[in-house]
Amino acid sequence: MRTLLTLLAIAAVAPAAEPPNVVFILGDDQGMADYGFMGHPHIRTPHLDKLAAESLVFPRGHVPSSLCRASLATIITGLYPHQHMITSNDPPLPAGAKLATQATASKNEAYLKERAEMVKLFEQSPNLAKMLGEKGYQTMQSGKWWEGNACRCGGFSEGMTIGDPNKGGRHGDAGLTIGRQGLQPVLEFLDGAKKSGKPFYLWYAPMMPHQPHNPPARLLEKYKGKHESPFVTKYWAMCEWFDETVGDLVTHLDKQGLKENTIVIYLHDNGWIQELNKEAYAAKSKQSPNQTGVRTPIMIRWPGKVAPGKNDTPVSSIDLAPTVLTALGMKPTKDMPGVNLLDPAAVKARPAVFGEIFEHNAVDIRSPAKNLKYRWMMDGRWKLIVPNTERVPNAVVELFDLDADPLEEKNLAAGNAERVAAMTKSLDAYWNGK
Repeated sequence: MRTLLTLLAIAAVAPAAEPPNVVFILGDDQGMADYGFMGHPHIRTPHLDKLAAESLVFPRGHVPSSLCRASLATIITGLYPHQHMITSNDPPLPAGAKLATQATASKNEAYLKERAEMVKLFEQSPNLAKMLGEKGYQTMQSGKWWEGNACRCGGFSEGMTIGDPNKGGRHGDAGLTIGRQGLQPVLEFLDGAKKSGKPFYLWYAPMMPHQPHNPPARLLEKYKGKHESPFVTKYWAMCEWFDETVGDLVTHLDKQGLKENTIVIYLHDNGWIQELNKEAYAAKSKQSPNQTGVRTPIMIRWPGKVAPGKNDTPVSSIDLAPTVLTALGMKPTKDMPGVNLLDPAAVKARPAVFGEIFEHNAVDIRSPAKNLKYRWMMDGRWKLIVPNTERVPNAVVELFDLDADPLEEKNLAAGNAERVAAMTKSLDAYWNGK
């Protein structure tokens, strides 16, 4: 793989003469290092390894928020959650309800009204599916999708998610069958798009390796005996099962002659650390501001346009929308704060990467600050986490040296007051849109 210095010598990619296709592959609940190409000693991901070898890889990619709905909304809008207003998975629970009774809450009229209002808030933001559709792209949603009907609300020309709460429409309904039950709807879309001659945009976001961890027996057998916890081995097998679906998708693209003119982008929505004694995620992963919650490899494959290589500069999923729009000769909206990842000078020049973590169920869907638990930022080797003590009363400000402490185990805030103050000032400026 080429080094960062080599990449910096490559000019920013010019828009293609022929509109390129765009495919987003979005993993769901996978650890930042849980791939062969990221060095995991046991998990096998041969198809993602191959994709990485053909891509520009950002091993230090990040999502601003480690909760799936907020994260996915960021990927398609190019905005931070406090900008696009989707901060939480769900609206406030009805009085007296608990998270375990989410299904019961979904039958509450006021709760359903608030859920519908969240979708309306989302519809006010820019959206790649709508923007590309206006340029003549055929667009398809498959997999995880929270924002109502994928076509009517999401702007896709085709979609698997109908978004009806009475038919399991919380975050995907029929869309969630993709991957686990094969790829036929996606493959048919790709074949139809090729036949039509129109460019296409595909959203492939299978709920994998997300729970339930129920991998095929043939895959589970490969991991038995490699860890004492059966829950860990199931999760590992799920990672490989997801990898197989990625292989099926990318292989189909390539066999159809679509490889050269298709931008393939990969990342996952948030991190995951598997609990040893139950099917659940551990602290400091999903829903946390820690690296194991917000970090994800980001990959971009575009043969002939983007040289395979590796760039260790921290980047963010807010960068994906402006990257795609620029590659297509379109302009990012003025509200999009990200940079073009295919412009190495712009990536290098950005001083910091920011993020924000919110409650699973919102306190107030119209006020991001009321749902906020943590804000975080990275500036070079330093990572700052600032809690909202109204929502996390016992939390303290944390500062980590990621070069020396990549798992964020030693809080250095007490001995670095000036650095904390300077980074907090930057964090406040980002939050206030300055």
